[in-house]
Amino acid sequence: MEIREFVETLDREGRSLATAAEKAGVDAEVPTCAGWQVRDLVRHTGMVHRWATAFVAERHTSYHPDGGLPELDHDALLTWFRDGHRRLVDTLTDASPDVRCWTFLPAPSPLAFWARRQAHETTVHRVDAESALGGEPTAVQPDFAVDGIDELLRGFHGRDGSKVRTEEPRVLRVRATDRADAVWTVRLSSEAPFVERGGHPHPDTDTDQNADADVDVDCELAGPVAGLYLALWNRAPFPTVTGDASLATLWRERSAITWS
Repeated sequence: MEIREFVETLDREGRSLATAAEKAGVDAEVPTCAGWQVRDLVRHTGMVHRWATAFVAERHTSYHPDGGLPELDHDALLTWFRDGHRRLVDTLTDASPDVRCWTFLPAPSPLAFWARRQAHETTVHRVDAESALGGEPTAVQPDFAVDGIDELLRGFHGRDGSKVRTEEPRVLRVRATDRADAVWTVRLSSEAPFVERGGHPHPDTDTDQNADADVDVDCELAGPVAGLYLALWNRAPFPTVTGDASLATLWRERSAITWS
């Protein structure tokens, strides 16, 4: 996906998050974030937006702490969120393609990193806001979901900080049933996961069936890519689990990306 597409997604998803939060009310519980009310969700996401904006706008080339959570509530909190979201979108839109600043995952450029990361950050939290309303959340677009799974598996869980580990080597496969290009092989061990894009695709596709043919898979998580995206971010159940379900449980218990 292009930077422009990520920024457009960030713009749309942030506005949808604010709308859902306003409809639910700041006192509403957020089922997808245990212990959070909507005000906690809005404060957190708004803080992250301002934190990200500062790196690009002020060109910090090393880690810079966030500004903390505001004491604001109700209408004032939602206004604060919308203002910060708008500034992030505008900053990314107006930034030079060669802007240099700190990042924490591999990316073609710092601008590409922040546009991508904030688009996914905001989409996942938009789903959280909509969960406070009940019913099914607005669907995530398939291309974006593929990219988000890739970021989560090969980006976040490719780092030493990943807690998804096993005493003995195990292999977890993530396979989208509606996208031939969306298959990941996750090799688990006492070290950080090693993730490769590729493996056995859905049998109804024309993709090469020989990729990773020699890999013994202990567990496969499969389903439509938009559903897998939410499931891997622990916002929905896994559509289908085949094989050793303890690896799906391990993912649930150890994969959360937390703010520190």
